[in-house]
Amino acid sequence: MGEGLLKKKRIGIERQVGEFLDRVSEAGLLCRGGMDAYLRKEMETFATTLESIRDTEHHGDGLRRTIETELYRKTLIPESRGDVMELLEDMDALLDRFTGLIWQFEIERPDICLEFHDDFRELLQYSVEAVEAAVRSCRAFFTELHAVSDHMHKVSFWEKESDKVSTRLQRAIFGREDLRLSHRMHLRFFVKQVDRIADEAEDVADRLNIYVLKRML
Repeated sequence: MGEGLLKKKRIGIERQVGEFLDRVSEAGLLCRGGMDAYLRKEMETFATTLESIRDTEHHGDGLRRTIETELYRKTLIPESRGDVMELLEDMDALLDRFTGLIWQFEIERPDICLEFHDDFRELLQYSVEAVEAAVRSCRAFFTELHAVSDHMHKVSFWEKESDKVSTRLQRAIFGREDLRLSHRMHLRFFVKQVDRIADEAEDVADRLNIYVLKRML
């Protein structure tokens, strides 16, 4: 395969990866908007967001499969193909997390007390920021390898902020002795589901750091 053709094919793959990462970012924004609509009891808006985030997930899944097929069929970047495949799977899992969270709100309909609304919003905001920092790190992995670290440390920062809010919110929930234990546990479940997104974003960043070191050897 000529060098020019190989370069062209690699640019094509990078463009598809960029589009896939756009879907991950989009899912985070939709998830945040969906939860806000739920808390405001704007259920028509919530239903519309649910449909949009589901479409985003399907589009992202399709892009990921296309990229994986191209990587194998055209034997592109064989020196780091396995790492790229794992990275795509990791980012797809974050996209699925956002979608799954909105579906859990739809299915379980948690009764979130008004006094907890702001903390839930803040918690999800920090998780979205952690994923967005992971997305920027991934983009740099394909375009500016030396710039990955500029974004990667922000993933850990937002994950720590998410942990702080999660702990504070859980303490507040279990401090409400007037709520049934089952109600408090249900709220804690949703706190953990939101916080887990930031945790998984940090896990992705940790693995990405290894991929970067391998490419720099």
